[in-house]
Amino acid sequence: MRKGCVLAIFLLGALNLHPIAAQTIVNGAIDQPLTALPGDALRGRAIVASRQTGLCLLCHSGPFPEGRFQGNLAPELSSSVARYTTPQLRARIVDASYFNPNTIMPAYYRTDHLNRVAPKFAGQTILSGQEIEDVLTFLLTLNTNNK
Repeated sequence: MRKGCVLAIFLLGALNLHPIAAQTIVNGAIDQPLTALPGDALRGRAIVASRQTGLCLLCHSGPFPEGRFQGNLAPELSSSVARYTTPQLRARIVDASYFNPNTIMPAYYRTDHLNRVAPKFAGQTILSGQEIEDVLTFLLTLNTNNK
């Protein structure tokens, strides 16, 4: 039994998977990255622009000339990025409802206290920790203030 626990902990580290519960918003920010690997801006851009994965462009607009019908329900992405530090942006992607309980933005990295989740998706996050770091890295390329 003990070998199994040690092996599981080793595999979590080797696969770069981190427990979701360990990511807590403190003072409106999550200071530590969700993964040991740095984010990839190209993968992040693909997630943001995707109508199947991130769905960001349903509400936000951004520098996506190929993206038709971008949203206007939420701030333009570069203006959002300019307002927050990296840890603050990470927290908003992880769980926007922490800041505004009435937001329509989904909690991309939370599994508890969610409404109307199909049983097959219960206990799963919308994006992985790596995907959030990828999105964050892409969003930071939009920031001309370079925080």
